[in-house]
Amino acid sequence: MSESVPVRCPACRREHVYAAPSYPCVCGAPVAPVLDRSALPEAVTHHTWDEGWVTIRCESCGRADHWPRPELGCPCGVLLRIPVTDPGADADAATSGADAAHSSGADSGESGESPESGSHEGSHEGSYEGSLGGPYEGSREHSGRPPRKPRADRAARLPAAAIPLPRTAPVPRPAFQPVVIRTARDAVTAAALYLRWLGYRDIRRADQRPPSGIGLAARGILAQVDPTVRPASLRDVECLWLTAMTESAGCVYFSLAGYEEDARVCADSLGIPLFVLDLTGTPQPVNSLADDLIATGD
Repeated sequence: MSESVPVRCPACRREHVYAAPSYPCVCGAPVAPVLDRSALPEAVTHHTWDEGWVTIRCESCGRADHWPRPELGCPCGVLLRIPVTDPGADADAATSGADAAHSSGADSGESGESPESGSHEGSHEGSYEGSLGGPYEGSREHSGRPPRKPRADRAARLPAAAIPLPRTAPVPRPAFQPVVIRTARDAVTAAALYLRWLGYRDIRRADQRPPSGIGLAARGILAQVDPTVRPASLRDVECLWLTAMTESAGCVYFSLAGYEEDARVCADSLGIPLFVLDLTGTPQPVNSLADDLIATGD
């Protein structure tokens, strides 16, 4: 559980006690931002998509992902953005240093110090093989060893077990940790977290704004989140499908108020999974396509 810190509103000077929420990493460990006690909270006057997310590194597996930035609503009406620190900055610096040292060692190996490189001609042989998929024929007389088999031949001799097979069973996932929906932004956050739980990565704001609601996009998927109290209409579902077709992607719909009957029939015929967001922040499947998406994930 994250540590509670005192937060003072810069507008009314009222002091609050705030604890950042934790979210489940794909490895199952809870991830929570580290709050910066030395920085003052900032009053939010205008929301942007990029400023609403922060990169947090999981302490268990080291994976860095985007999570909702901590915010607190003061009773005076001001929305406060809580400063956070980046615990993965030192790890990134160490990784960069290791990469630089590795690159330096590789350069020194090319100059003749590495016993495997042997000579300047040997380094040329490796470069041709890396770019063309097989050894350079002219390097045979310099290297003193027979050329390697082309990669296609080597792949043909691999045992069948070494060739990756299509996934036939769903990968076990930890239980989804919902976010209570109080505002329209909470609904978008819940949908984004659910898409990440399903296995989609690099979730961002969609390039094309939908006629209603908010559009989210990830690799291979386009999602529409409708946080209004009006059930999604047939036109809403068709517009989402047409937009996804232009981007050669699949699509999924999240609605807070459900769907009209003709919209559900249309979604079934077009292959669109439908979800309803309850106030606990847990998307509930509406059609069988949504059930299939939960079972298989990305």
